[in-house]
Amino acid sequence: MDWITTLLFPGNTSIASTLVLYSFVIAAGIFIGKVKVAGVSLGVTFVLFVGILMGHFGYVVDANVLKFMREFGLILFIFAIGLQVGPGFFSSFKKGGVRLNMLAVLGIALNVVIVLLVYYFGNVHDINALVGVMSGAVTNTPGLAAAQQTVSQMTNSVEQANLMAQGYAAAYPLGVLGIIAAMFIIKGIFRINTDEEIRKIEEDNEESQLKPHFLSVKVTNQLVDGRTMVSLHDVIQCNFVVSRLMTADGNIIIPKSSTDIHVGDVLKIVCSAHDAERFNAVLGPEIEMDWDTTPVPVYSRRILVTKSEYNGVALGSLRLHNGYKLNATRVNRAGVDLLATPNLRLQMGDRITVVGNLEDIDRLADRLGNSMKRLNQPNLITIFVGIIFGIILGSINLGFGMKLGLAGGPLVVAILLSRFGYKFKLVTYTSSSASLLLRELGICLFLASVGIAAGKDFASAVFNETGMWWVIWGFVITVVPLLVVGLIARGHDRINYLTIMGLFSGGYTDPPALAYANNSTGNDAPAVAYSTVYPLTMFMRVVAAQALILALA
Repeated sequence: MDWITTLLFPGNTSIASTLVLYSFVIAAGIFIGKVKVAGVSLGVTFVLFVGILMGHFGYVVDANVLKFMREFGLILFIFAIGLQVGPGFFSSFKKGGVRLNMLAVLGIALNVVIVLLVYYFGNVHDINALVGVMSGAVTNTPGLAAAQQTVSQMTNSVEQANLMAQGYAAAYPLGVLGIIAAMFIIKGIFRINTDEEIRKIEEDNEESQLKPHFLSVKVTNQLVDGRTMVSLHDVIQCNFVVSRLMTADGNIIIPKSSTDIHVGDVLKIVCSAHDAERFNAVLGPEIEMDWDTTPVPVYSRRILVTKSEYNGVALGSLRLHNGYKLNATRVNRAGVDLLATPNLRLQMGDRITVVGNLEDIDRLADRLGNSMKRLNQPNLITIFVGIIFGIILGSINLGFGMKLGLAGGPLVVAILLSRFGYKFKLVTYTSSSASLLLRELGICLFLASVGIAAGKDFASAVFNETGMWWVIWGFVITVVPLLVVGLIARGHDRINYLTIMGLFSGGYTDPPALAYANNSTGNDAPAVAYSTVYPLTMFMRVVAAQALILALA
């Protein structure tokens, strides 16, 4: 039975025992993390606490193996995060997203200010511990990872990195609860009725200018009689698609740019909701018509883009009218419907809704791929090419001894690849399940490594007066910036409460808080706000943690 002792008991650093230890820490952490208390769970972060517990009881890993597992897990996690947030990173600055992102950045700035005040005027003067506390208070693991990687490069000190992890673990639980508490406080201060906020959100969604809007219009204006479709675009200057046209004698056709419009025709138009009134003013009144039940040889189908050569190709270049006698009405990307404008660039995984004859639809489907099996194949070349360039970028000295490191480099490259990779013929599409597996595997390896390394001295470092102040200051770092941001968002900007809940969750990159917001409101408005601020917030959290270490360590 010596092999059991060798494999399972503390002190052994063999490959087999190391794998068993990692497997147990990750499995137990995920299992316990699913337990909900008051509707909130810590999720995968509990892997860190199980790792700390095992480290406390004497389980160790060879230093080189532990460092490799930690850094490799970090790279996988950060790169997957970058691919996820990249497509929305630049668009998040448009329209209302600017205001939300500026409020999120204000929250980050206040977090940093509080850390500096505690460092210079408080009773905790170790910046490594404070950065760990800050990362735990704002529930941001990538910030912790970036700071640990930076301090390891600067000092090559395992102790400082472990101290950072201990501060993170001390502040994290109240960080999650603090975000939810701030939501309750803002709701109480402004006496907010959640049902009323939901009603307002639903009314705004009905008037949304982003989602494709469908209407049927009967042409009654003599001034447009005989005009072509292309000239109609000159008259009504907005993005729209006429997917079908029913002539006065009842024939339904797929209109082309040269198709004439006549009085008595009925047009099925796809446009933005706020442009609908233009068509009533120029063409005629809107009428009720069920095109789907009209017995004509015209069909609507969705075609999946799965051939890599069409990644980044403009929709207009497919020549759907001339080559296939088809009309594209909208493009679904990651669950969001987009108006099918000629300059919209396609990406792998897009679903194009086209209208026309089945034979023509089948020909286009063959051209674009339309193979779900192809999407299930991971694009590993892009992932590892991106990791190579991410490590190279992270190793470049940016001045004053600052480097993006193994956290910042892959994050920046992943964001750029996901947005501009098609220009270099790189396919960045990854199925949601594959992306989630990559992300979760990376963060589990990282958290397990950090926990095992920090566990040995965790109890002596946290369960004392110093640890008590870590918890207190962590709660202050969590709640005070949220209250300031919430007061401005609601009191000055009159932002909907559901959006504020998403802002709080996204500003602190905290899925448990978002899950609470979604479950308590039954609406996806918090998730929309979360995704709006998440990309910039994630990037700024990583930079802020590194900057504090570089400036003060």
